Amino acid sequence: MDQSWFEMHDLRKRKLDNSVWVPLRAEKEIRNSVRFGFIDYSEEFIGHSSIMVPIDQQSFSEKLDWTDIGISHTHNCSFHGDKYMPADVYCNNDFEGINLVLNQSFDNNLDCNEWHLHQDLVISLGLKREGDIWICPSEGYAEVAKLERNQEGSPVLLQIKNHFLKDYLCARKCGLYMTSYYSRDKICENTSVLSWTESSKEVKEGRNLWECRTLEIHEGGFPYGQKMAVSHVGRIDIDENEDIPDMTSFPTDENVKSDFFEKSFQGKKLYRIMSELWKYEWINPAKTSSIILGDEHPIDIYYITDAEGNKESGNSLNKGGKWLWFKPELVSNLLSIRGSSLNWYTRDTGRVACVPNGGIHFGVNELGLITVYAKDVGNLPEWQQQIWAGFNIAPEGGISKELHASQVKAEPAPTLAPEAFIERVITEINEEAKKQLDIRFFRGHHSISEIIKSINRFRAINENGLFSLAKDIARIIVDDIDIESVQKIAVPPKNTKWGSLKTIENLLALKISSENARKILSPIVGVYELRHGDAHLPSSDIENSFRLIQIDRSLPYVTQGYQMIYACVDNLYIILRILEKWNTKSEI
Repeated sequence: MDQSWFEMHDLRKRKLDNSVWVPLRAEKEIRNSVRFGFIDYSEEFIGHSSIMVPIDQQSFSEKLDWTDIGISHTHNCSFHGDKYMPADVYCNNDFEGINLVLNQSFDNNLDCNEWHLHQDLVISLGLKREGDIWICPSEGYAEVAKLERNQEGSPVLLQIKNHFLKDYLCARKCGLYMTSYYSRDKICENTSVLSWTESSKEVKEGRNLWECRTLEIHEGGFPYGQKMAVSHVGRIDIDENEDIPDMTSFPTDENVKSDFFEKSFQGKKLYRIMSELWKYEWINPAKTSSIILGDEHPIDIYYITDAEGNKESGNSLNKGGKWLWFKPELVSNLLSIRGSSLNWYTRDTGRVACVPNGGIHFGVNELGLITVYAKDVGNLPEWQQQIWAGFNIAPEGGISKELHASQVKAEPAPTLAPEAFIERVITEINEEAKKQLDIRFFRGHHSISEIIKSINRFRAINENGLFSLAKDIARIIVDDIDIESVQKIAVPPKNTKWGSLKTIENLLALKISSENARKILSPIVGVYELRHGDAHLPSSDIENSFRLIQIDRSLPYVTQGYQMIYACVDNLYIILRILEKWNTKSEI
């Protein structure tokens, strides 16, 4: 810590109006492990308080200082004359403001104070509280406000994201008046860290005030060279052995004993350097309120719309008539957002959304690229367009044939995407195994549903993506097979141990030929072998595994991912059909 730490240039220059996060209230101490009064002890304090003020009342609010709306105040209902004042209202002779954070105290020493984010702000912005975080589901579950607590559980900092705060202030036609107090305190062996010799120094910039003071102290924290006076007074006329002592008589010289002495402080001479800063700021509202009032504003996001690389803005896309192309990585990025979803309409078309409601109708072309109708993207809110624009590329490979069939010819393709049937076929196999054989085919591990949601062809953007996709497919099929249950029907010979796939192969061989049983399981065997392909298998074995799945290695990786999923789902349905006819006389 040098002189600049005490001078607080970082804090004096900082403008909360431009900060990503705006502290609505703060009472935060940052202290090291050294005891107070000893060399290298340091402490930093950050304090903020704020009130929301109508724009036309700004001049009145700026007369208030730290003592008027600082952190020493708790909030409760009150009366101003005969008028009842709700706890959220700050009342001054000149105007009334609103406390966006309410500090609630309790009439005991057991419960910490609680800070409440104003309900109107929470509801108007559509926020949902989860623990000490407020999120906005309609904005991709963005983190909007957060409360920080100290080790004892007391609130020390509540801050809100600038964009959301200013949207709310715009809707309310208000600004936010903030008062702040900062202090930095350190005990040093000497004052050489400072370039000035004065015991105090101050700088005034408008209403903002910075001060620095140097105090001489004894080691332990007491003022250097000063004494402490101690006065001791006690009654001497009360008998402690009495059953009912009486001390109602007035103290006199005869029944009172007193002592007085002075004590000098000991310890070597140290220096306590303290700097303080009082700041006053005004947070302006946004010019428009897109979240609360739905105000429109230009979206300066551009997309490539033709082979020459020409770009058009998100607003101009609303004219319609064009398509856009995107890298397949887009889908995984969208699905990483809470509340996102991927649904399939046909083999190569579906809907992808990064919010619980809505979504974009997309298609996959022959190169594995994603194509969408440009107007659909242009209608997305700005925060979603920023994601889509990051994966936009020049047109290549034409639009998806199945998307064209749906959006242009109004004749949706009669095809199906295997991704849409993974969970269904696993469930049906288990139901049929129970019905026909009274066994459980799959264990149904609690993580299976979540893994299935991540299985889609867009994971396969490169070879490592294919291996990762194979790993997850193997986890929900091979790793989840209930070997002990199935071996009640397909019993292994004595002293013979079968793994999952060998157990299923021998189960099927009870109804069909061993050759056909092995053929049915070949794609699943290939996927199982590929699960460690990126680290353990020689290239020749890797290619053999791809041949077992019947993947065309000349096609784009996304298409190879589709073929992998299709082969496994198709063969699971073959297993299902065998189980359905297990106890019938009809030929399998």
